[in-house]
Amino acid sequence: MDNETSTGHVTRKAVLRAALAAGMAAPAVLMGVPALARTLTAGEAAPALTPACDDGDDPTPPQTEGPYFKPNSPRRTSLLEAGTPGIRLTVSGYVFGLACKPIPGVLLDFWQADTNGAYDNSGFRFRGHQFTDARGAFALTTIVPGLYPGRTRHLHVKLQAPGRPVLTTQLYFPNEPRNNTDTIFDPRLLMTVRDAGGAREAAFDFVLNVPQDPGPSPTPSPTGTPGGTWAAGTAYRAGDAVTYGGPGYVCLQAHTAQAGWEPPNVPALWRLR
Repeated sequence: MDNETSTGHVTRKAVLRAALAAGMAAPAVLMGVPALARTLTAGEAAPALTPACDDGDDPTPPQTEGPYFKPNSPRRTSLLEAGTPGIRLTVSGYVFGLACKPIPGVLLDFWQADTNGAYDNSGFRFRGHQFTDARGAFALTTIVPGLYPGRTRHLHVKLQAPGRPVLTTQLYFPNEPRNNTDTIFDPRLLMTVRDAGGAREAAFDFVLNVPQDPGPSPTPSPTGTPGGTWAAGTAYRAGDAVTYGGPGYVCLQAHTAQAGWEPPNVPALWRLR
């Protein structure tokens, strides 16, 4: 999964991923090959392996949700608020299917502890959801989470591609002393992290168990026929009311509906009336 060979030759994975990051079309000769793994800067050692996309590779491993998840988080890409203490952290990456094709419209719901190791269980501090863009990319601005008894530093996340099951997992930081004593820690979920002028920048690419052959996005699984007013392709606003299969729902976040995001399947977007 390395981006460079032992002779320094850049692999086809690195080229394809660089094209995605630059918003360019990948060279036609590369379109049938696996993608991914973060590119290395000059003189930088290869980071610990994460489940970068490799055709036929295993999906990102799941992990326990833990006791602190809350549905209906606000839609946002930054979890920072005015005066938020802590070391600033940005996490970016891509979400891919099993054929290493990026998946747009994937729901990512993040939650984490604050710098003191505490979770906000009454509100939504350090909680938020977003969707991957047309390139399958995401970016989160937050802080480095604090420590609390029994755990190493980590971020929680749930991912759901349209019409597919939810993946619940966690992300970890390299070179943390508690990685060796945390019984949940999985080295396959290590992010690539570097210092950036007093802040930190992290990278991780998710691989979902989504069949792809050969298109860049999955075909949503059938989820039943709507029995009310909800309809794919409709632009809904927060507060809009619909019915689906009989029950009524209230929209929590403005979005354009698509197959796979029916109200019962996405509690971040719809609340049962």
